[in-house]
Amino acid sequence: MRPFEQDFDFARALGMKMIERGDGRCTMAIDINAKQHFSPQRAAHGGVAYSLADSAMGGALTSLLPDDYWCATLEIKFNYHVRVGEGRLTCEASVLHRGKRIANIEARLYQDERLVSSANGSFAIFPAPGARS
Repeated sequence: MRPFEQDFDFARALGMKMIERGDGRCTMAIDINAKQHFSPQRAAHGGVAYSLADSAMGGALTSLLPDDYWCATLEIKFNYHVRVGEGRLTCEASVLHRGKRIANIEARLYQDERLVSSANGSFAIFPAPGARS
C-alpha cells in the first residue's frame, strides 16, 4: 500500500494527523484549539470536522486502490450532532462499498468518546493523470 499523501499544505495547516490506515479503513485526528479552529460562536468551525472526515474517507478508499489510481469526492452528506470544543477530534472512516468507478464511504467523528458528527459520501475512482488505464 502506498503512503497516504496527508503531508499536503491544507492538512498541515489544520493540524491533521494520521493515526491508522489500511484495508479500507482510516483513522485521523485533529487537536482542536480555540485560536486555530474556533468560529466566532466559540466552537470548532464545521469546516474543520468536514475536512477531517473528507480526508479520512479519501484515506480509507486509497488504501484499497493501486498506486496508479486516484479518488475524488463526489458528494458528502454531513451531520453535525453536538458542539465540538477544544481537545482531540478523531475521525474513523470505512469503505462500505467499492465499485469500479464509485465508492461509498462512511465516517464517524468523536470527541472524548462521544459521537459529535457523522458522514456518508460517494467518491469517484479513476486512473491518475498519465497512468495507463
